[in-house]
Amino acid sequence: MKYFHLIWCNLKRKKARTALTLLSVLVAFVLFGFLCSIKQALTGGVQMAGADRLIVRDKVSIIQLLPQSYKARMERIPGVVLATHQTWFGGVYQDPKNFFMQCPVEPEEFLEIHPELILPPDQKKAWLQTRTGAAVGRKTAERFHWKIGDKVPIRSTIWAQAGDNRVWDFDIVGIYDGKEKGTDTTALLFRYDYFDEARVGGKGQVGWYTIRVKDPALAAETAKLVDKEFENSDSETKTEPEGAFVQAWVSQIGNIQLIVVSILGAVFFTILLVTANTMSQAVRERTGELGVLKAIGFTNAQVVGIVLVESCLISIIGGGLGLGLAWMVVSRGDPTGGLLPLFFFPARDLVIGVVLCVTLGVAAAAFPALQALRLRVSDALRRM
Repeated sequence: MKYFHLIWCNLKRKKARTALTLLSVLVAFVLFGFLCSIKQALTGGVQMAGADRLIVRDKVSIIQLLPQSYKARMERIPGVVLATHQTWFGGVYQDPKNFFMQCPVEPEEFLEIHPELILPPDQKKAWLQTRTGAAVGRKTAERFHWKIGDKVPIRSTIWAQAGDNRVWDFDIVGIYDGKEKGTDTTALLFRYDYFDEARVGGKGQVGWYTIRVKDPALAAETAKLVDKEFENSDSETKTEPEGAFVQAWVSQIGNIQLIVVSILGAVFFTILLVTANTMSQAVRERTGELGVLKAIGFTNAQVVGIVLVESCLISIIGGGLGLGLAWMVVSRGDPTGGLLPLFFFPARDLVIGVVLCVTLGVAAAAFPALQALRLRVSDALRRM
């Protein structure tokens, strides 16, 4: 830029003030990056939910079990292609803080209905041949440094074996990955037949069902047919889209979107005031200089442009450093050790952050730029 040296010198005039303003903007965008990553971790499952999948749970509460015999009846309902089940195991590894999801499943059906999970054919074969075998997600395998062939003891807080033994041993025979970055790869999946045979109590029952429908456009009608099938039974059902099911879990925490927007709104409004105050002071201090620039031929547009670029430069440098720092820290993984399985900085939010950098710079310079535009040469020179 033709006048970049002039703009850069203006920014260096009050080094402490410029540095503090840059630091304020940097902190704001680091917070922006972390909040966006947390929002992604809590709501990402909703976005990744399959449009052709429905969740069937007990009508009263998800903690109530459903009969395993429901599976065959569901698959006879028009519009249902496949049904499979999961059950919450509620286990921990070595220490109560080492919490992550574990579920007994029917391996072939579960992988068929969840094509976003990628398990190599040889590992799938080993899973089907090993009664105590388990497939674990890549993130959890890396978290605990598990590898294929390891024997892993998981202590269940819910299910016990004979003799009130709550420690279940699983052989890691597979490590699955996700097709997309947002796919959850933290769960430990093991065989339902092994689980049902060994547990004390609850035999022949499951936690919830996932069903695939033939036509996503008819999912609502199919859900009604499923619930009607089990109407007036001992275990009535509630069927809903997978996205709605995940959203219900997230909603227990609160309105994540509103919380994030409210915090960021307050932070950015404060930073806007700080940056605008910095630019206003800079313009007032240089009133005489701006008058000289106009006197020697600078147009109003050029003077306003200098003020705008100064403000945008502060915002872009501070915001860029903040976004970069947030991305670096978030890329190191879930800071909670597993409670936020989809913790990453989404590309779309990174782009929004860049747009916010420029918007903040322009908004902060609006009033100072208007002052510079209205400045008369005679008034400016009189103040020198």
